[in-house]
Amino acid sequence: MSDRRKEALEYIIEERQIKTVFQPIISLKNGSILGHEALSRITCESEIDNPEMLFAVAGEYDRLWDLELLCRTKALEAAYIFLIPPYSKMLFLNVNPNILHDINFKKGFTSDFLQEYKIEPQNVIFEITERNVILDMGGFLSTIDHYRGQDYKIAIDDAGAGYSGLNLISDVNPNYIKLDMKLIRDIDTDLLKTALVKGMVELSKASSISLIAEGIETKEELETLIALGVQYGQGYLIQKPKAELEEIPKAVIGVIMDAQDMKKKSSENVACSDVRSLCSYTGIVSPNVSAKSVYQIFKQNTEFFGLCVIDNEIPLGIITSEKLARKMSGHYGFALHQNKPISELMDKRFLMVDHQTPIATVSYLAMSRPNDSLYDFIVVTENEKYVGTVTIRDLLTKSMEIEVNNAKQINPLSGLPGNNMVEQKLEYCIKSRDEFTISYIDIDNFKAYNDVYGFESGDLVLKMLAELLKSMIPGKNFIGHIGGDDYTVIMEESVDEAFFDEIKERFKTNVFAYYNPIDLKNGYITTTNRRGEMEQFPLLTITTVAVSNHYKEFKDIYELTKLLAALKRDKKQKKLMQI
Repeated sequence: MSDRRKEALEYIIEERQIKTVFQPIISLKNGSILGHEALSRITCESEIDNPEMLFAVAGEYDRLWDLELLCRTKALEAAYIFLIPPYSKMLFLNVNPNILHDINFKKGFTSDFLQEYKIEPQNVIFEITERNVILDMGGFLSTIDHYRGQDYKIAIDDAGAGYSGLNLISDVNPNYIKLDMKLIRDIDTDLLKTALVKGMVELSKASSISLIAEGIETKEELETLIALGVQYGQGYLIQKPKAELEEIPKAVIGVIMDAQDMKKKSSENVACSDVRSLCSYTGIVSPNVSAKSVYQIFKQNTEFFGLCVIDNEIPLGIITSEKLARKMSGHYGFALHQNKPISELMDKRFLMVDHQTPIATVSYLAMSRPNDSLYDFIVVTENEKYVGTVTIRDLLTKSMEIEVNNAKQINPLSGLPGNNMVEQKLEYCIKSRDEFTISYIDIDNFKAYNDVYGFESGDLVLKMLAELLKSMIPGKNFIGHIGGDDYTVIMEESVDEAFFDEIKERFKTNVFAYYNPIDLKNGYITTTNRRGEMEQFPLLTITTVAVSNHYKEFKDIYELTKLLAALKRDKKQKKLMQI
């Protein structure tokens, strides 16, 4: 069998039995194409029936370099033919890390070589897979620096598939991290996967590394990834790998735009949470302007806290009036520096962020800087071009405002979205044509329990129900705390009240822990009712009612909530009649 596999490998390499197909990687903000991953496919009948096996056999028989060369050449040839030269998108090429620093590989990836195919180095992404064990980490990292110096970019592939991924990410500091399809599969219903990807999104924000979700196959997975803030995606739902490219389906673009719209509406004033809302246009200078001229600008314009050094709209550095004054002061400071171009005195290690970066993320990055640059202004860009700057004062003021606003939106007891966010979600559901179910959840006899056990115990019951709902409702759905003992769950599908039966039973069992043994044995508590009369009240249970737009459309929130209130009243009345 091994000889036959070796013969098959030799035939594939010598006869060039490889073709390249391309799978698009798109923005999850607007559906635009970031680039394409080049994937190799075997074109002949063979003992080796898939690319993964092919590369494993090539490694076994020391033909890895030859196979890599063939696949890479085929990819560039196909890109030249099919990707509308000159290719301006990103071309993602899978590379085994152990041949990356091979001298032959370096010779094969020169600017002159790429020019044959009308492709620029800055548009080439080397995908380094987590699955491959890196045999020479020192040499590998040195090679990564070598290619970065030539404007190539790096992606860590299959993040989440291996066990050393965080170390590899830390060592390489890639431009992109590709989340393995196993991590993406069923993320809309798997709370652990949701939490893991949410953590990766936070890492992405803090490190300016973009995430690409691989293997997206369902609308629900796509919507969840958008809600979590993953920047890019690829998978069969978007487009299967093909030799010739097609437009991204309009249906996919529609899902993305609807999900983005929902994300924006889910929190108040979300547009103001981007750093651009704080941005002001600060003075700029060319890198060739003399330090003396800049010094004079600051003297004549005392309101200037700093200038941004710009070349062809691209920020190169910053200079603050305070730091320049220090350099120009003293017996020899002015004479020593006055004729130097400001590019020699500017601070090249400055904080620069994209205009859509959340203010909370910018605050974190700003406060993580060394003490000597902690209060320097922040440069804001769009498509890497200068937009303006933000001062630390404005940033912290807005951050505080956002924190206060967010606190108003969240019920402080349960940590769930409060009334305003519930109303926004209901409005979105009514306007949307997607299926939904709105449920109303109310704790029975809660006032009587509070009267006997006190508000502190009552608060513990409310928290218990909130945690129960969080644990039992799939992550993509909405849970809100209207106030008091009233909750709502908004499902992105049509379900009936039977869906909540298990939640009711779990609550009924959990609530026993909040009673004393005597009341548990009796099965009731005794206290005054609303008429001032002593009455026996059953132990706490919950009532749930639900309505769906599967059979009835609602014209506004009033019609919907009126129906829910009537259903709850009828159900409560039936419970009382059964006692």
